[in-house]
Amino acid sequence: MQSSLVYMDHGATTPVREEVLDAMLPFLKNQFGNPSSPHFLGREARRAVEEAREKTAQALGANPEEIYFTSGGTESNNLALRGVAKNRAAGGHIITSSIEHHAVLDVCRDLENEGHRVSYLPVDQYGRVDPEKVREAITDDTFIISIMAANNEIGTLQPIIEIGSLARENGILFHTDAVQVVGQLPVDLNNLNVDFLSLAAHKFNGPKGIGALYVQEGIKIDPLYRGGSQEEKLRPGTENVSGIVGLGKALELSVSEIPEKKKHLESLRDRLVEGFLKIDDVSLNGHPEERLPGNINVSFKHIEGESILLTLDMEGIAASSGSACSSGSLEPSHVLSAIGLDPSIAHGSMRFSLGRGNSDADVDFVLKKVPPIVERLRNISPTYHSRQ
Repeated sequence: MQSSLVYMDHGATTPVREEVLDAMLPFLKNQFGNPSSPHFLGREARRAVEEAREKTAQALGANPEEIYFTSGGTESNNLALRGVAKNRAAGGHIITSSIEHHAVLDVCRDLENEGHRVSYLPVDQYGRVDPEKVREAITDDTFIISIMAANNEIGTLQPIIEIGSLARENGILFHTDAVQVVGQLPVDLNNLNVDFLSLAAHKFNGPKGIGALYVQEGIKIDPLYRGGSQEEKLRPGTENVSGIVGLGKALELSVSEIPEKKKHLESLRDRLVEGFLKIDDVSLNGHPEERLPGNINVSFKHIEGESILLTLDMEGIAASSGSACSSGSLEPSHVLSAIGLDPSIAHGSMRFSLGRGNSDADVDFVLKKVPPIVERLRNISPTYHSRQ
């Protein structure tokens, strides 16, 4: 076992940067005021919250008034979908995809139970939504479309601009879960044709428990709960000042580094993919080119992903066998099922997600460890031997 950890699970969460922690600490110590308080400590906190809002807006090409702080991507998704649906009579129509995060899918299922209709669009073998399928699904009572910007498991990028154009043409609101994209790839809300965008700080080296929802100016949605005037009454409750400051700082840093980071991660990603594909009966999941720069999802046939995951863990390598939010499920990934993988192959899939701290040495170490692990597990696999 090696002495230091090789962390390749940045799709689940990322370490907080030192600069971000330094920006947050004053608001956990001496500058502890409530932003709603009129005295000097409250004013300091309010100033910090609004500065972070401005940084977030600038990073996304939005106006500060369009940014609402939440507890993370899940709450942002709920706020967008439920907040719009609350203004609609039962029987309205929602369009989404079959590979969305459960923070969208579960909300849509709840809204079905409340009387709305939902179309769950299929994806192709790479996990991409066809904009033409979106067009065909639109009905007279379609009121919102929700398609993620990039899939959290297989990394496939979606044609958000084209889908957003369709939504605009038909007067339909468009939401995108951009949790995996913000801070990793350029996002300019002036060009995306989206009305709502969800993000989470812990995906781009910020703290956990803080996120944001972009709501295009002029669009009215209902809050999920009530009890205060914070965030224009859309998200009441005392603000998480240190978290908000951390989000603003982390996003500012991440966006400034995207060109360099993207190039670095793509180089590491491509080396890993090339090395994995040299192993027999290994296949890449997701689009080979239109994918997140740090995402690798591969299927090791004839063995269980959980077995690989546990063995890698003992070697000091952190990866995942699917979405962290669904890691307790024994069912095959709904994403891998949607792209047509047999359950036995889906169960042998692993996600390696790279981040700014990864290096060529990390890739070398993983490529040294994985082949003998796969060989050892296949040697005790009845499925592998029956195939031969």
